[in-house]
Amino acid sequence: MIRYALLPRLATFNLAMLLSLAVLLLAGASSGFLSGLLGIGGGLLVVAALSLALPALGVPRADVMHVSVATSMATIVLTLASSSAAHIRRGSVAWGSWMWLAPGMVIGGFAGAHVAQLLSAGMLRWGITVFCAVTAWRMAFGKKRAERPDGAAHAPRSPWLLPAGAGIGAISAMVGIGGGSMTVPLLVSLGLRPVQAVSTSAVCGLAIAVSSALTYALSVHGPLHALPWGSVGYLYLPAAAVAALGSMTLAPVGARAAHALPSATLKRVFALFLLLVGTLIAAGG
Repeated sequence: MIRYALLPRLATFNLAMLLSLAVLLLAGASSGFLSGLLGIGGGLLVVAALSLALPALGVPRADVMHVSVATSMATIVLTLASSSAAHIRRGSVAWGSWMWLAPGMVIGGFAGAHVAQLLSAGMLRWGITVFCAVTAWRMAFGKKRAERPDGAAHAPRSPWLLPAGAGIGAISAMVGIGGGSMTVPLLVSLGLRPVQAVSTSAVCGLAIAVSSALTYALSVHGPLHALPWGSVGYLYLPAAAVAALGSMTLAPVGARAAHALPSATLKRVFALFLLLVGTLIAAGG
């Protein structure tokens, strides 16, 4: 009798798991599409999806936000590894700028991941919500950067890129993104052509993601509670693999669509997405 009484509960649990995995796959696909479309990764979408899906996958609610951010960074590693390889093959990465940005981003990613682990779940949740709102406002109402009139490429190599990279890396590691929403505008404002800024940002984002993901995995603080099988530190690898599968599949589709749709409209659509994401993350508490 006990065994049969457990069947409805088991079926409900399995259905909840399947729905959660479907949400992660959809969020990953949306993230990849937007990454290819706008040159700005959808890591925040993945964080929001994870914050909703992880409780059904056995992650204790007290650890959900930290695991969401950490797992998003692992997803970004897989996604940007593929994206970066494509950009490198096309020869569109400004390596001179990358060499100044990347070291700071690695340091910032390490520091930001450590700081995030010391924050309470509520502080982390509201910090990400505010970041979503600010980024949405910038995308919807920010001024468009003017391209160089001669169309020439200019790779900035200022030593000031080192601390700028550290700041970008720290913020990215704390909210679970690859930093493209900050790196691309920075490089364009310094004279890099948009296509090179996007390519360089992708390779820079990989440095941030690897640094912060390793920090979350090898955490000296550790989760508050035991996490499900497949977890390494704060990383929940099964969820990262599902989200990355969707992201890597649709990123090329987004890149093709970017050439056919007006960028101003796309940025405003993404801004609305970010507001929705922030609302979902805030409501998840």
